[in-house]
Amino acid sequence: MLGALFSFIAAALSASIAISLYPILKRYNEGLALGAVGFRIIEAVFYIVGIWCLLSLFVLSQEFVNAGGQNISYFQTLASLLLAASDISGFVLGAISFSIGALMYYYVFYQSKLIPRWLSGWGLIGAVLLILACVLTVVDGPPFSISGMLMYLAAPIAVQEMVLAVWLIVKGFNPSVIASEPHVGS
Repeated sequence: MLGALFSFIAAALSASIAISLYPILKRYNEGLALGAVGFRIIEAVFYIVGIWCLLSLFVLSQEFVNAGGQNISYFQTLASLLLAASDISGFVLGAISFSIGALMYYYVFYQSKLIPRWLSGWGLIGAVLLILACVLTVVDGPPFSISGMLMYLAAPIAVQEMVLAVWLIVKGFNPSVIASEPHVGS
């Protein structure tokens, strides 16, 4: 239950990243900034769906106990379905939504030079690798699981997001870009 609570908080925070970046990014490309917000909200929704699927296993297990061990295959099938739905929601659809949103704001970062190009380029490459990991997860077929390949392909964007956070806390956005009149496009 504590893990579910932390996952709900993480889902809300993932959407809040793009929402907090929107006022700055819209000055450089309003369409991509809005798209990033939309996809990061979709990401949060998929994560919440995955959490609800996992929490539903508690109810299912109580019903199994109340059934006295009858219809075991019925309960096993439902449990497998809930686990697969959780994995697809979080590790595939949520991660793809994250990646599309990240591609949008890293492209704006790259184009505007708000952060160093090497950092935004790293984000673009990492987001593409995460999409590849999701596609490979789906191609691998059910049961969907976190494979070693998925973790290797997800690692660059995971590390990059942490580096970006530290960069923004320590250095912030490029002050000369912020001070100049931005080109607004959509």
